[in-house]
Amino acid sequence: MIEAGPLHIIIPLALVVCAIFVAVFRDLLYAVVALAVLSLLLAFQFYLMKAPDVAMAEAGIGAAVTTAILIITLRATKRME
Repeated sequence: MIEAGPLHIIIPLALVVCAIFVAVFRDLLYAVVALAVLSLLLAFQFYLMKAPDVAMAEAGIGAAVTTAILIITLRATKRME
């Protein structure tokens, strides 16, 4: 397996940055996209921690299904500025 020394530092920092973006974005669609990126980064972190089953579940449910549900919900609501 590939030694991923620097990735064990970069990925958690990127997770924190994405979490801050989710909280700061005023446009909900941007927040949902940032949440999807956060979920994919978390799945990659699980893979680096040698938990591929958890990584696949996080990528499938966290990134794909949750993002799809949130985008469908946003499309069903009206935008107010």
